[in-house]
Amino acid sequence: MQFFHSAPTAPTIIPEECSAENNSVTVAWQPPAQSHVEGYVLELDDGNGGDFREVYCGIETICTVDGLHFHCMYNARVKAFNSSGEGEYSELIGLQTAEVAWFTFDPILSGPGLQYSEDSTTVTGEGWEHRVALGSVGFSRGVHYWEFTIDKFDADTDPAFGIARIDVTRDKMLGKDDKGWAMYIDRQRSWFQHAGGHEQRVEGGISAGSTVGVLLDLNHHILTFFVNEEPQGAVAFRDLYGVFYPAVSINRGVSVTLHTALDPPSDSEET
Repeated sequence: MQFFHSAPTAPTIIPEECSAENNSVTVAWQPPAQSHVEGYVLELDDGNGGDFREVYCGIETICTVDGLHFHCMYNARVKAFNSSGEGEYSELIGLQTAEVAWFTFDPILSGPGLQYSEDSTTVTGEGWEHRVALGSVGFSRGVHYWEFTIDKFDADTDPAFGIARIDVTRDKMLGKDDKGWAMYIDRQRSWFQHAGGHEQRVEGGISAGSTVGVLLDLNHHILTFFVNEEPQGAVAFRDLYGVFYPAVSINRGVSVTLHTALDPPSDSEET
């Protein structure tokens, strides 16, 4: 029973049970042999070759870490501990997150008064009041582009498209509070809106069958919009830092479908 009185040896990572999906990684490991273990500490670097940080501490031997950056190689390592101390780290394993983001609407994060398709890619407004729907992933760096197809647009209303903080107001048009940045648009024209102020009126509207594109460039911290793959005005918002979720606000008479993991229109390279 000598091993009860010493720190554990290193766990062994199981590569075939480790994986990366979208912007999350799963790491699995085997307990160290001949060691008394009271728990494990899993650490990841920053996806850019930087310092390691603790992301899990507990008794499980598998852990999924969500909310990572896209298009990054994360290195993971794990160590065991007991009352005698911490053991050595395992060997590293590298896990690559997806280059582009695939996501859906998140009915749990979104406001009431909206109807979702079974796969959560289409949302339909049910009431007269505007309601905000959020995407299922948040972005804090990188360049991301997604589009909405206007499936139904038979009301005198202006859906709003853009980005939001996780704590955006859900029962107002997107951009009415300081947690949302949006372009709202009708059949003839559009405006950019944030914190209740709207500016930069641009001629050209939408109808059923139109597409609205949202380009979030967090390398340059800007947001731009496209209608039918053509730029809709100049850069809408600048100085965007932090975590942003794809967002849309709609009401009765509007239905939109989300398309993700897209390349930006070629015009975007000039903005």
